[in-house]
Amino acid sequence: MTKTELWRLDATELTSRTIAGDITAETAISDAIARMDAVNPRLNAVVESLAEDALERARALDRARAGGAGPGPLHGLPVTIKINVDQAGHATSNGVPALKNLIAPADAPVVENLQRAGAVVIGRTNTPEFSFRADTDNPLYGRTRNPWGDHVSPGGSSGGAGAAVMAGIGALGHGNDIGGSLRFPAAANGAVTVKPGLGRVPAWNPSQTAERGMLAQAMSVQGLLARSARDLHLSMPSFIAPDARDPFHVPLPWRGARPDAPVRVGFTRETWEFELHPEVSLALDTARDALSDAGYEVVEVEPPQLREAALTGYRALMGEMKALMGEDLRKFGSPTLNAIFDEYYARFPPYDGDELLRMMALRSHFARVWSLFLEEYPLVLTPFLPQPFFRPDRDAEGAEGVREALGSALWSYSMNFMGLPAANVPARLAELAGGPQPVAVQIVARRWREDLAVDACIAIEDRVGRMCDALWARMG
Repeated sequence: MTKTELWRLDATELTSRTIAGDITAETAISDAIARMDAVNPRLNAVVESLAEDALERARALDRARAGGAGPGPLHGLPVTIKINVDQAGHATSNGVPALKNLIAPADAPVVENLQRAGAVVIGRTNTPEFSFRADTDNPLYGRTRNPWGDHVSPGGSSGGAGAAVMAGIGALGHGNDIGGSLRFPAAANGAVTVKPGLGRVPAWNPSQTAERGMLAQAMSVQGLLARSARDLHLSMPSFIAPDARDPFHVPLPWRGARPDAPVRVGFTRETWEFELHPEVSLALDTARDALSDAGYEVVEVEPPQLREAALTGYRALMGEMKALMGEDLRKFGSPTLNAIFDEYYARFPPYDGDELLRMMALRSHFARVWSLFLEEYPLVLTPFLPQPFFRPDRDAEGAEGVREALGSALWSYSMNFMGLPAANVPARLAELAGGPQPVAVQIVARRWREDLAVDACIAIEDRVGRMCDALWARMG
């Protein structure tokens, strides 16, 4: 393999070469930067290139290695960081023009953890305003495009990360998820991710001037997007390392005890009032068959109180946001964002006052119901969205647009409200009228067992293949 092809390697293979000394960190990072320079001008996935700093860091890693230092588990691995998380010396703009000069005084825990493991940040990726759309566009940096084409949104809010990693810009992309912001871009671009459960990954921004609301603390998590499911087993152990600045982080190892075999998987096609698209149904069939053939016991189930949990959780989140952030959204958000929030509030009427407190308390009830359910079924295979991913700006097309882009995502934000791990993996490449696009399924896991969800993703990926290979054949 030539130097110019290193960007094609997944994180697992690339680090095996850098750790073995077959290639230097500088070589790996130089190649990733060249790929970024080649494809990012069209995609606008990376909105701040850190090429110069990245090369300097890579050379420092190589000098340390030559001096006898041992390599970290992510030695010389090119990664990206989303612009809503602090990286020392860079703006945590969150896609908002009013925040373009909010310079981080120090690194967030996840940035420290990645760099401590030897990863090198080559750029910062785009997000919608306030990181609160299922699509990625903002007045500060503009629109991110999906590498599959303009017929499909890149997703949001970690749309820049999803587009970047699938286009070959870095082997891993950092993102976060309060209602689907890791899983939406994974589904849209064909990446693999696991939304960690509550407390799994340390989180805090040194630039923040006030603590987040209680639901934001309970529902938002940090994570990674990858091209290959195996890369999550490589990277997540470093990513979840403890940090005392997050006092509620749970310092458990990445791998839990081996479950009894065969692992039981609950399987459902339920999408309630939303019609299940035939392409999503076929993706579910493929994932089910892949798991069965890999030795899992797949059983059809009725998911308990999922719709109720989803709607209660999102209405409560809207209530908290309106109370704590409503004024800033109106003042600093664009007319487009404010129109979208008007539709959010219409579709998910915000709870307030005593009712908001009562609905927040119900979070424990729904989590308990699902904890008992997952005792019988350690994994649950579900749709993610009931239809293939939507077109750009669909969420800005009034009530019907918000219904499709967010209203139908009951399987997404329910997991945030209950704090459960949920992975997304592509299980089909659909040929649709607008063009080809991946179709993802979701795998819910027991609390603290993200590793089991990733194992299941690997079984599905082994059947379907990596989506990036089909994408790169189109991109060149």
